[in-house]
Amino acid sequence: EEACGALIEGIIEESEDESLMERYLGGEVIDESVLIQDLERAVARGSFFPVIPVCSSSGVGTLELLEVATRGFPSPMEHPLPEVFTQVGAPHASLTCSPDAPLLAEVVKTTSDPYVGRVSLVRVFAGTIRPDTTVHVSGHFASFFGTGNGSGHAHPDHDEDERIGVLSFPLGKQQRPAPAVVAGDICAIGKLSRAETGDTLSDKSEPLVLKPWTMPEPLLPIAIAAHAKTDEDKLSVGLGRLAAEDPTLRIEQNQETHQIVLWCMGESHAGVVLEALANRYGVTVDTVELRVPLRETFAGKAKGHGRHVKQSGGHGQYAVCDIEVEPLPEGSGFEFVDKVVGGAVPRQFIPSVEKGVRAQMEKGVHAGYPVVDIRVTLLDGKAHSVDSSDFAFQMAGSLALREAAAATKVALLEPIDEISVLVPDDFVGAVMGDLSSRRGRVLGSDTAGNERTVVNAEVPQVELTRYAIDLRSLAHGAASFTRSFARYEPMPESAAARLNAAV
Repeated sequence: EEACGALIEGIIEESEDESLMERYLGGEVIDESVLIQDLERAVARGSFFPVIPVCSSSGVGTLELLEVATRGFPSPMEHPLPEVFTQVGAPHASLTCSPDAPLLAEVVKTTSDPYVGRVSLVRVFAGTIRPDTTVHVSGHFASFFGTGNGSGHAHPDHDEDERIGVLSFPLGKQQRPAPAVVAGDICAIGKLSRAETGDTLSDKSEPLVLKPWTMPEPLLPIAIAAHAKTDEDKLSVGLGRLAAEDPTLRIEQNQETHQIVLWCMGESHAGVVLEALANRYGVTVDTVELRVPLRETFAGKAKGHGRHVKQSGGHGQYAVCDIEVEPLPEGSGFEFVDKVVGGAVPRQFIPSVEKGVRAQMEKGVHAGYPVVDIRVTLLDGKAHSVDSSDFAFQMAGSLALREAAAATKVALLEPIDEISVLVPDDFVGAVMGDLSSRRGRVLGSDTAGNERTVVNAEVPQVELTRYAIDLRSLAHGAASFTRSFARYEPMPESAAARLNAAV
């Protein structure tokens, strides 16, 4: 009775008939047909969102959900169509929900069926789709929102034609073949290989684009590896298909740490993904410690002597070089300066020294992380008229950089993220204290309304690997956050020692 009363009050609050609330508060029993009509109008306006609890395993709530959808939701003919654009992003004249209108449809879900392969669930807003016809597929996410938008969208913009195969209506696990689908229908299209979730389907003679969805950014990184090396190919296939099905799942193959990282919405989401890999694709995976991509740099000036001399009978190898290394400001990159005089290092081998230095920088000189923000000056060297070579001077450059590193202090640099936490006012103090405990710098806070505050901070990435889980616990699930890379900064020795001890 209490829940029913809350539902009725919610519908009346959204009613355009202001007298309805007065009549209800006055004790009048509002006719069910009036409530259904107001519910339908509120849902059509997008101002009311009924929530129907349903259990997929027992079926409890399913009939109630279908009844609400049938009785309370507006038909496609009564619902306004979304805004339509041309391929170049210009507004297009509005369309009508009619089978005779130009085709306008959207891929709302992608699944992988073990028997038929890729299946796209498509909502038809206008026009008609028939088998064996060609439609235009448009995906213009970056055109609308740009890259680096923080949405996690992984698919590049694309425009291409694709032939429609078998059409069907999904009925539970069954597929009912359809000779055609028209405006207002939701259908399944098999093997629509070029269309991703959120893409627009239209007539190839009149390509149209719907504004893409913006999905929440997955913020929980989980590093995984196939339990058995023989399963690595199956893991790759499974992850690719799961990412196509789930726009909130991002797969990262980190080239620096050589780890596969799943970016998920939370622990439950990660559990669903790992379970799907095991049950659907037969791949058992291990979760492993997430490695953060650190950097190395020189803390002071140092000189290095590189000597690569080998004689094994016949053609030998001979190269000697002397370099000086000095640190540069953060973000400066790498500079190579040639100060050789008198031809001590032949001109053709000076690029070889630089190449050897760069190769060693990629490998690291202390803890195996790439070296950044240094200037290397080639001061002197020696060569042999017969035994010197490109390879020999590469080796000499590499050895010289390693010797210079041994002569000075090498600092570890860690990535710093900018983080904004939207949190109820009651938890602001706890969130700020937690960020400080993670070596974060709280930059300030802003009022967000509705008794909420945005806390802005800079925090080392290594301290944020489980932040999505910890914040949920800290604020009882009522907070959210966004993060973006800011820069690299020197890692404190105490933090570096803890990191090395954990490896």
